[in-house]
Amino acid sequence: MKIAIIGAGFAGLTTARHLRDFGHDVTVFEKVHDVGGVWSKTRLYPGVSTQNGKDTYCLSDFPMPKQYPEWPSGHEVQAYLNDYAEQFRLKPLIRLSTPVTHARQEADGRWTVTFQPQGQPEQSDSFDFLTICNGIFSAPAVPDFPGADEFKAAGGTICHSSEFLKLDDARGKHVVVIGYGKSSCDVAVGLVDAAASMTVVARELIWKMPKKLAGVLNYKYLFLTRMGEGLFPYIRLQGVEKFLHGAGKPVRNSMLGSVQSVITRQLKLKKLGALPRGSFERIARSTVSLVTDGFFDLVASGRIAIKRDTAIDQLIVEGKRRFALLKTGEKIPADIVICGTGWRQEVPFLDADLQARIMDDRGNFRLYRCILPTGVRNLAFNGYNSSFFSPLSAEMGALWIASYLAGALQLPPEQAQREATDHRLRWMEARTEGKHARGTNIIPFSMHQIDELLGDMNLSIGPMQRFIEWQMPVKPGRYARVAKELHRRLDRPQGAMGRPALA
Repeated sequence: MKIAIIGAGFAGLTTARHLRDFGHDVTVFEKVHDVGGVWSKTRLYPGVSTQNGKDTYCLSDFPMPKQYPEWPSGHEVQAYLNDYAEQFRLKPLIRLSTPVTHARQEADGRWTVTFQPQGQPEQSDSFDFLTICNGIFSAPAVPDFPGADEFKAAGGTICHSSEFLKLDDARGKHVVVIGYGKSSCDVAVGLVDAAASMTVVARELIWKMPKKLAGVLNYKYLFLTRMGEGLFPYIRLQGVEKFLHGAGKPVRNSMLGSVQSVITRQLKLKKLGALPRGSFERIARSTVSLVTDGFFDLVASGRIAIKRDTAIDQLIVEGKRRFALLKTGEKIPADIVICGTGWRQEVPFLDADLQARIMDDRGNFRLYRCILPTGVRNLAFNGYNSSFFSPLSAEMGALWIASYLAGALQLPPEQAQREATDHRLRWMEARTEGKHARGTNIIPFSMHQIDELLGDMNLSIGPMQRFIEWQMPVKPGRYARVAKELHRRLDRPQGAMGRPALA
């Protein structure tokens, strides 16, 4: 089958590799000049690093280099993905600097993909199947601030955090960072030494997790285990989870309360006026944000100022000086406004009528298992599930798609798929207080979603591995056998091009 893949991040690369290894003719379209997706060099702002340690943020049979630090930088992750593409000989399949401008489904179900290589006119090609891997962080969301035009005309800068790439551009400038997520705090710390002043403006403070609780316990032993997931109620409770949210709920509440107390003391949140509203349980509302190294020390020293529970009302220019006027009435100097305000999830290259078919009436992506747009032929998504284990989730998604194309999945009827998807969307929207990224966020239930994919493929990691993962962080390397088992079952040996070189 001739397959087009849009995007060359974790999802696009692993989908290309596995579909190629199952005998498909694959072409990957990537709009920028390098692989990496969110880790492309075109998006690596100062201070960016992973939330996971390198032992949990990798693909199953391609560990990150031993010389990498525990939390790799953005540049190291991009290099890792580039090495993955080279190791598994994916580069010939990838068309870099080639954005897809339109993907149209024909009456026979095939796809006409129109693309434009850099410096060349548009071209088109026909494909049997389309896999969209452009990611849920594909389009920066920047607020429309009143006074923005005058602010920029007077020399001010407004951009998304992913677009501010040069440290020197902040030198001697008054920088205002909007947001309190990891990217906002990362860029604030990354630029603070260059900036004349650094202010973080947050509509709401969220709970943050130190990389090491009490300076000792790595957070992965709390949140990157099945027990960590089990502390939060999933859409369906099973096994030990029924106890944790039933008779054992006082034990569970005590565990979370203890963590909240330790973090509050460790980060001196009360003293700094940075204690979030609500309980620590809200940390898993939509994502879990790690503490950026040095952030609260810089707040304590006065080098970073936090303006909490407010937002920019307007940007103003007074003579040669620029300011941000906050909704509290406070006016702060602002030469550069950097927005860590999230992303839009969009597929602008699809026709409007097709977009309507893959969305619900609230604009959420209506994807069964976060992959399949039920009722639309020859189309799948991968990487549309924000996860603690994004590489592993993408890899299992790629194998699910390969199994789907081989007719080897155990799926319910289409109507049941739609009902299950709609139920999940309603539950996600309520659980995350609407912060579910148009239906693409599954945190903190990453392993639940992987289990569901494995169940559809009638594959299992086994009870012993599940037991280990209840107590210890999930290791992607233990899932390398999933691809091998699927190849054995489908009786299509892995191609020599798909094997890494032996040491």
